[in-house]
Amino acid sequence: MFQKKQFLLLIATFTITVIFAQEREQDTLNSDVINVIKPYAPTISDAFKVKEIPTLDDVETAIKKEVNYNIFSFPVASTFTPAKGKAAVVDKAKKVKLFDNYASLAVGTYTTILGEAYINHEIGRGQNLIAEINHHSSGGGIDDLLTDDDFLDSKIDLTWIEQGKGFDWSLIGGFGIQSYNWYGIEQSIFTQIDADVLDVKHNFTDAHISGALNFDDGIFKNADLLFRRFGDNQGSVENRFKLSGAVDIPVKDETVSTVVSLDYLSGNFDRNYFTDTEINFGNIQLSVAPTYQLKKDDLTVNLGVTLTYLNDTEASKSSFFIYPNISASYRIVDEVIIAFGGVKGGLIQNSYFDFATENPFVSPTLFIAPTDQQYNVYAGLNGKLSNTIGYSVSGSYISEKGKALFQNNLVPYGFDNNESYHYGNSFGITYDDVTTLSATGALNVDINRNFTLGIKGEYFVYNTKNEAEAWNLPDFKGSLFMDYQINEHWFAGANLFFVGARKDIAGFNVIENPSVPTFLNPTRVITLDSYFDANAHVGYHVNDRISVFVKGNNLVGENYTKWQNTPVQGIQFLAGATYKFDF
Repeated sequence: MFQKKQFLLLIATFTITVIFAQEREQDTLNSDVINVIKPYAPTISDAFKVKEIPTLDDVETAIKKEVNYNIFSFPVASTFTPAKGKAAVVDKAKKVKLFDNYASLAVGTYTTILGEAYINHEIGRGQNLIAEINHHSSGGGIDDLLTDDDFLDSKIDLTWIEQGKGFDWSLIGGFGIQSYNWYGIEQSIFTQIDADVLDVKHNFTDAHISGALNFDDGIFKNADLLFRRFGDNQGSVENRFKLSGAVDIPVKDETVSTVVSLDYLSGNFDRNYFTDTEINFGNIQLSVAPTYQLKKDDLTVNLGVTLTYLNDTEASKSSFFIYPNISASYRIVDEVIIAFGGVKGGLIQNSYFDFATENPFVSPTLFIAPTDQQYNVYAGLNGKLSNTIGYSVSGSYISEKGKALFQNNLVPYGFDNNESYHYGNSFGITYDDVTTLSATGALNVDINRNFTLGIKGEYFVYNTKNEAEAWNLPDFKGSLFMDYQINEHWFAGANLFFVGARKDIAGFNVIENPSVPTFLNPTRVITLDSYFDANAHVGYHVNDRISVFVKGNNLVGENYTKWQNTPVQGIQFLAGATYKFDF
């Protein structure tokens, strides 16, 4: 206690002295030095924890001050008056009324009748019944012919389509009839007197049923079925049955897409070209084609092979074929330049139906056999030059054994011409080993939905093994297609075709006595001139339902010869109307 009092007394004395010294400092300076000596005796005081959030007793700090923001504004005179806003006018296209059904009919020169109808009726949810009817006939009238040249081509197809959960299927049944005349009589040999006793009319009948089944998911992808019975009024009959399906077979972590197909063909002709000996033909093809796809960045490669087993049911012979099935594509510059290429092959099933569809003047005396396409090597570029212009250029080299070639039937010499197709007015099939080198270029212009244009050109070089020429195969083919919707009502279009020169034969065929001279009309090679065919149409939409149109075919007017001795009709005009409707 005593020390504490002494310490307080010392502090008070020092404080008074300092204050007094400061008050006196203005008057005098005291240079005396006072030394205070006091031993240091430290003590430990009570420890306490500093609070992180101190308690404020100040009442003012607990009350938030209201802050008012003010601007120093003053009125300014202005003559500006803002205009009222107005929404921009957007051109709204008129909603196009779509119809499920239509019917079209046209008549024209050469007593031509062209009719077409399409009816699509919804039976239930996801169920549709579709009927398609087509008819094209002409009374003929080609100048300088010895016989009639009228023709008829009519067919009807009924289709049932059903959409299920995760799958869809369709079934098609149809019937067709075609009627033509073997009017291409060799006029350097025969006269009108010979032609007047001939019945050159012949017809084909076609009854078929087909179906398709598609799955959205799962290993099994799709299946297709076809049965066709084809024949003519000469006693010829052909039956064909095709079945194919695609499955995805999982192999470890990868998938191999595999197509399995069965193709059965059988038929007969009452006779061959020279004798009354019957011709029977038929074979069974069974193929398996697995394909594995590789993708890496812009590169896509399909690696596959096609294995085909052939059984010739008439000759009782079997063969096995292996064909490459490889393709690849690479995006060099996005959609601008895409390179593609590959090598493929296959056993092509030829049929009487296919031959008669391509050339209706064939004789019912054909030998039907498949074509062995050993390989087809191709490469090219495609892409877009702009948003509206697409292009494609490619080249290929094809090697085929037993390629089918149309050849004019020579006039039999040495016996009676007892059939109406023995007068140089029909065509047969000859087979040869042919290689084909080709170059193709195509350009597509799609400016908008109102204008489309397509141009394509193909050049061919053939090399045959036994035949003198690749009969009836052109060295060049070109085409142009155009459609233009001029405005709401008017529309137009054009189709142009150019086919280069072809080679064929004509004259006599000596079979009974080869020593008989044929110097009056020997067998000779004929060059069929190239031809150009221009077709155009223009039409007018009267309303949403009715349209009228005019068509012009072969506008160049040339009676060119597509097949030996068979000139086509000259310039033709048709006028007609189309009616669209719903039930």
